[in-house]
Amino acid sequence: MQSSVILLYVNAALSVLFGLSGVGLAVAVGRVAAGWGCANERKWGYQLALVVAILPFFLLFTFTSLDTIADNLLTVLLAFAFDILLLGLLTHRETRAYQRIWFR
Repeated sequence: MQSSVILLYVNAALSVLFGLSGVGLAVAVGRVAAGWGCANERKWGYQLALVVAILPFFLLFTFTSLDTIADNLLTVLLAFAFDILLLGLLTHRETRAYQRIWFR
């Protein structure tokens, strides 16, 4: 869980540094709020963390054609490496068990 919180903050900082748009700012604010909620053991923080972890993939597949993604697969995987890692950490069996037991 600690790694997830750190990764949420790092992703928010990278979003602000490299490409801030209206949606990017909303996602960055969501990541900071989710990190704070998870650090303070709040269920809404974990749920928000799941939403902001899935949101970049939803936006990618909504606004980009599959042909473009296939042509630039390595670039897309590298760009979404932290998001893939974050989603894996949040959905890990032990993280979900910790959240279920300790979060209020």
